[in-house]
Amino acid sequence: MAIITLTTDFGTKDHFVAVLKGALLTEVPTTTIVDISHSISPFNIHECAYLLKNSYKAFPKGSIHIIGIDAEWSPENEHIVVLVDGHYFISANNGVISLVTSEKPPEKIMAINLPNGEISSFPTQDIFVPVAAHLARGGQPEVVCTPFDELKELRDFKPRIENNGNTIIGNVIYIDNYGNVVTNIERSTFDAYRNGRTFEITARRQRIKAIQKSYNGIVDYNKEKNQRKGPGDLLALFNAAGYLELAIYKSDLNTVGGVSTLIGLQYRDIITINFDA
Repeated sequence: MAIITLTTDFGTKDHFVAVLKGALLTEVPTTTIVDISHSISPFNIHECAYLLKNSYKAFPKGSIHIIGIDAEWSPENEHIVVLVDGHYFISANNGVISLVTSEKPPEKIMAINLPNGEISSFPTQDIFVPVAAHLARGGQPEVVCTPFDELKELRDFKPRIENNGNTIIGNVIYIDNYGNVVTNIERSTFDAYRNGRTFEITARRQRIKAIQKSYNGIVDYNKEKNQRKGPGDLLALFNAAGYLELAIYKSDLNTVGGVSTLIGLQYRDIITINFDA
């Protein structure tokens, strides 16, 4: 039984997600459809790439991933199928796949070439669904694709290293449901430049000098409750995906707020780590 995932910026108010699922089930009634997210910020390629990279590995090899972000065809935004790590990704060539291929080189990169394919205002349905259905039925991608070798990259995704390796300058790439902010600074980068040194993380006017292993790592349970850090306090940790994250312990955007609201951090804002020289 084929597994097809959907990642889009369509939201859930409109009919678009239901149309995709209905079209897929009409083509391949036995397929399993899984929603990764439909709440990507509109046209936010970096946000989509972050979610996709950290979710696709949970699915079995052979899974098919439809990406409905900035999907209208143009000579600079071709429709492609990429086989990476045993998974098929169907997307526009807008850079979203490059984060996945930064760790795993692609096994195949192909341009979609449907016999009756036409330019459409809804290519996720009109182009991506038929290709996904073809693959789900066991078809070979070469039947609906042609060779392609110009995979677009997200060139501004990596943090900058400055000051002779004493400073890492990163950016906010994702804000989660709790208002926690995820940066593009990975644990491997931090460890490579730290070399046992003390450090300070700067986010606007906030300074953090410790990285926790868990969200409740800031709580010293040996202290009386009124003397502890706890809900509402700022912390830093490397999240399950290995990226530096800034969080408010037990945050809630609907009540007390989160880092994005209390500190004022938004997408692409700068986060700096300075190591003692």
